[in-house]
Amino acid sequence: MLTSKQRAYLKSLASQADTILMVGKAGLTDEIITQSRKAIEARELVKGKVLETSSDSAKDVAIDIADAIKAEVVQVIGSKFVLYKRNDKEPKIILPKRKNRG
Repeated sequence: MLTSKQRAYLKSLASQADTILMVGKAGLTDEIITQSRKAIEARELVKGKVLETSSDSAKDVAIDIADAIKAEVVQVIGSKFVLYKRNDKEPKIILPKRKNRG
């Protein structure tokens, strides 16, 4: 589970990232799930977009992909979404540390 500080950090990284996943009128296909899995393993942070031709909402697509690839939804804004999953073997993004509580 991401903290608000970690989520804010990931959002700042995502703002400069290219949108690499596109979900169109075919909706969420196995091919998109496979593409998402490969992209998140390589990058840890993936930005996607649900095109106007799709009947699915960006929020629903983001949640469904995140569930399928065991990632976290960082944010959904309009038709765009951002997913994050740490690569335990080769981490690329160093998140801000969690604060220890009492």
